[in-house]
Amino acid sequence: MRKRSWLVCAVLSWLVTGCGSSVAPVFLAAGPASESAPPASRPDSFAGADSDVAKSGGVSPAAQDEPMRRGLGTAWGETRASSVHDVAFVRADAGRPWSIASVRYDDRGGVGALAAFQNERSGRVGDLSDSSGAVTVSIRDSHGDPLDAFRRGGRTYVVGREGERYSIALVNHTSRRFEVVASVDGVDVVSGRPGALSRRGYLIAPYATLEIDGFRQSREAVAAFRFSRVAESYAAQTGGGRDVGVIGVALFSERGDPVDASEGEELQRRDEAVPFPGSDPRFARPPC
Repeated sequence: MRKRSWLVCAVLSWLVTGCGSSVAPVFLAAGPASESAPPASRPDSFAGADSDVAKSGGVSPAAQDEPMRRGLGTAWGETRASSVHDVAFVRADAGRPWSIASVRYDDRGGVGALAAFQNERSGRVGDLSDSSGAVTVSIRDSHGDPLDAFRRGGRTYVVGREGERYSIALVNHTSRRFEVVASVDGVDVVSGRPGALSRRGYLIAPYATLEIDGFRQSREAVAAFRFSRVAESYAAQTGGGRDVGVIGVALFSERGDPVDASEGEELQRRDEAVPFPGSDPRFARPPC
């Protein structure tokens, strides 16, 4: 059987190509469609070779070392309905994503400190996108509005507030399907294990929108993403507080999709195109 997956991709992405396959099950997130807008969906299906789902645990020894850390993490929030099912998707390359990206987050003071640390001028941004513009990603509040985001030194920072619920929203602008593997604070959002490209994710359909709004508890529910103190974050509570403050997304293309090598080459050529390539700018040349 073929497998599908939902995928996300954001800033700081790069294109990779290759061969290979991955045949594990994938979660599909199908939702209500609209004739006037791309279909929006919450996760309804897994690309998951892992059958595990994230589970809330007690306070780990590592969490006891986190009380003095300032800034925000992401807590295991309230249960939200979100059903999924397995679908077929075969990756074009099992170990290398088509595009991958990350975004840092913190409270406003923390983002300002990180920006100053990068020592570059920032500008406000809205949606993030992968290097090809194929998929855009935004971190949204509970009302569906994008949170403030700033770029510094080639990185993107999102401003959150303690206690605020958020989601990772992805929009596919292409006619192709992608598998999305996402992590929050270094934790895979489906399995609750350390984030890795070998994990399976969600399928995002052509011209569709996918919303990932929590750590998956089961096939029927997720635990909402809520900004919290570092010591109260799900990562710290389960022993993985080292990578608190980062959201990562990886986008895998589907085997048989003709874009892999050809589109990467075309994008590079367009990126390197120059406006005045002629050796003699005074006169037009006839075509060869």
